[in-house]
Amino acid sequence: MNHPERRLLIAVDMERYSRRGNRHQHEAQHAFQQVLHEAASAVGLDRVQWKTQQAGDGELAILPSDVREPLLIGRFVPELNRILRAYNSSRIPEARIRLRVSIHQGLVHLDGANGFPGHAVIEVCRLCEAKPLKQALAQFPDAGVGLIVSSDIYRDVVTEYPEELRPDRFRRVEVRHPDKEFRESAWICVVDEDLRPPRTGGGEDGPDSGPSARRRGPRDPRNPSGSGSGAIHTGDVRVDGANAIGHGTTAIGSVGGDAYLGGSRP
Repeated sequence: MNHPERRLLIAVDMERYSRRGNRHQHEAQHAFQQVLHEAASAVGLDRVQWKTQQAGDGELAILPSDVREPLLIGRFVPELNRILRAYNSSRIPEARIRLRVSIHQGLVHLDGANGFPGHAVIEVCRLCEAKPLKQALAQFPDAGVGLIVSSDIYRDVVTEYPEELRPDRFRRVEVRHPDKEFRESAWICVVDEDLRPPRTGGGEDGPDSGPSARRRGPRDPRNPSGSGSGAIHTGDVRVDGANAIGHGTTAIGSVGGDAYLGGSRP
């Protein structure tokens, strides 16, 4: 047995692969390899040098020792997402490919008889199967890649290069696989989407979270909470007063966001 080497690891899985028929599985496998090679070539990575362990719906890869983490996270993953979005745009939902990607680093034996022994290998694979990652990717049907990185990668790489890697787009999660006695913290993002909870509202799992909440327009600066006794909001018009009707009602509107009118009814 040779000494283990500290390497960067990446695991990639296709979403909903097992739900496909035989023909779509066959096509998906070819497209899977094609998009990985195309994304790697576009950012100067040589896939031939990757040590891989294949599965029908994905792969585990041990990267060469000279691959830089910021290049993998900040350029390869976004390029993979861009290619997949373009690929999926002209295909029916059953033929689209969306990927879960996990990234970790650690000691790994490269001379295993049936794979790559090492706890780092186990962890990167467990992260790729994380339920929070699957749920996050499902929230954004047009996205191509959901990414999860270990706490070590987030601390040592993502937070150190904020201009490239946008740590504000990541959200901390707990990854649990009770049947495998696995529990670890990690950080997830859906590339080109915003997983951050709204600044006000129900929080991460509350009623104001998710893409629908972020698509809402800005709240009225005169009533940031959106609450108030008898307030009525319609488009850019807000009506305040006793139950918003009758004596003392004030109507405030906007034209082009510049002019406001107000007054009291007799």
